[in-house]
Amino acid sequence: MLDPQIAGLLQLMASSGTPPMSYGTPAQAREGFRMLTVGLRDPATLAPVRSAEDVELPGGTPARIYLPEVDGPAPTVVFFHGGGFVIGDLETHDDHARLLCAEVGAAVLSVDYRLAPEHRWPAGLEDCLAATRWAAEHVDELGGDADRIAVAGDSAGGNLSAAVCMALRDSGPRLAAQLLLYPAVDFVEASEHPSREQNATGYLLTSDDMAWFGENYVPEGADRRDPRLSVLHAPDLSGLPPAVVATAEYDPLRDEGEAYADALEKAGVRVIRHLYPGLIHGFFGLGPLSPAAAAANRELCADLRGLLDGAAR
Repeated sequence: MLDPQIAGLLQLMASSGTPPMSYGTPAQAREGFRMLTVGLRDPATLAPVRSAEDVELPGGTPARIYLPEVDGPAPTVVFFHGGGFVIGDLETHDDHARLLCAEVGAAVLSVDYRLAPEHRWPAGLEDCLAATRWAAEHVDELGGDADRIAVAGDSAGGNLSAAVCMALRDSGPRLAAQLLLYPAVDFVEASEHPSREQNATGYLLTSDDMAWFGENYVPEGADRRDPRLSVLHAPDLSGLPPAVVATAEYDPLRDEGEAYADALEKAGVRVIRHLYPGLIHGFFGLGPLSPAAAAANRELCADLRGLLDGAAR
């Protein structure tokens, strides 16, 4: 059964008459998403952090460093926001980064990578790779523990996190963990994932939105099976860092996220996985509204913290 608090939100959104993202331009979608996130957010619900500082990474990529209220060395989490590679920014996901900082006890580098369609794949991935390498090189300015660097992301950010892990597996720096929140992992149009049809409408992210995101993100003629894009189709997932993979019952991305967790396990990667009943795509940002989402968020942060604590031993 759909979480009642989330059901109320979805009913309110449906009654507002706001057209779907796929009916407008990227600029309109970005504005609408900011209104839904930043515009409706109560600052009192934000998790406490010691500091938050905007920085510019080499190459001009904006980012924000969050430091936790802890003494001594801490892990570092490089965070990539969701939004279908087209929308989202440091502000829309400020709550996500603060929650990770506070609950994991980690320094968080939130990355404002380039968005499509102005910058199609692999531009955003290149920004995320460069940011992760920068974090490793400047770990003393962040958490201070080079053995405990992780990546994390929601939706599109989950895709980018997984792709970064694969890119760095051989070249380094070594990553200790990855947190994949309802990740988008398959752009192959012929792929069959029943949840795409089962949850095609009515649950925030729609199948039309997904197609629109893909049209804006993937360049014409690109190989959609390229594992840097569709990470589910990577021929070799062995040797990747331990993963926490979260999926939601009422999410069109549910089944591909589950399939990626299966593939990681088959490759011998340690996976902590959760399929959350009653929740929807985007639940990591709905903790202040839904006790069920808040409980899921705490569990996921605890799982990531456990993997990072284990990497220190």
